[in-house]
Amino acid sequence: MTRTPLTDVACSIARATDLFADAWTALIMRDVLVGVTRFDDLARDLGISRKVLAARLARLVEEGVLARERYQDHPPREHYLATEKGKDLYPVLLALMRWGDRWYGESGPPVRIHHLECGHDTEAVTACAHCGHELTADNTTQLPGPGGRIGPGTSVVGPLIAAREPAT
Repeated sequence: MTRTPLTDVACSIARATDLFADAWTALIMRDVLVGVTRFDDLARDLGISRKVLAARLARLVEEGVLARERYQDHPPREHYLATEKGKDLYPVLLALMRWGDRWYGESGPPVRIHHLECGHDTEAVTACAHCGHELTADNTTQLPGPGGRIGPGTSVVGPLIAAREPAT
């Protein structure tokens, strides 16, 4: 049986997790978005091998999630900064953190998220862009979208979604 690359599956989750499902990648992005941007600091903080870190960083740069930028000429030193595409992963990390805090945070959350604009601690909530109510598995459904197609990776879920009609 041949494996279909996840980038070829007509599913945004499949395409995103092809890059992002690796735990090291999520932790690298966590660190960079918090301000740990130098290779040696990332390696030390994560306890990751330099070879694995270099490979993950190269892929993130190749995908346009991180940019490598020189911060010192003598000796040459570079650090990694999140691009707009990389910063768009922040809500994903917040959602993972909220889930982890709920199900694995026996002694409380390891960090708090503080909203600078209103001055309050907060947590990630996925809300409807129209009414503002929280979105859950019980109060939403998936309908066919313009990029959907039935094929490898969507041979069962594709027809299920395609058969749904929006409620009117």
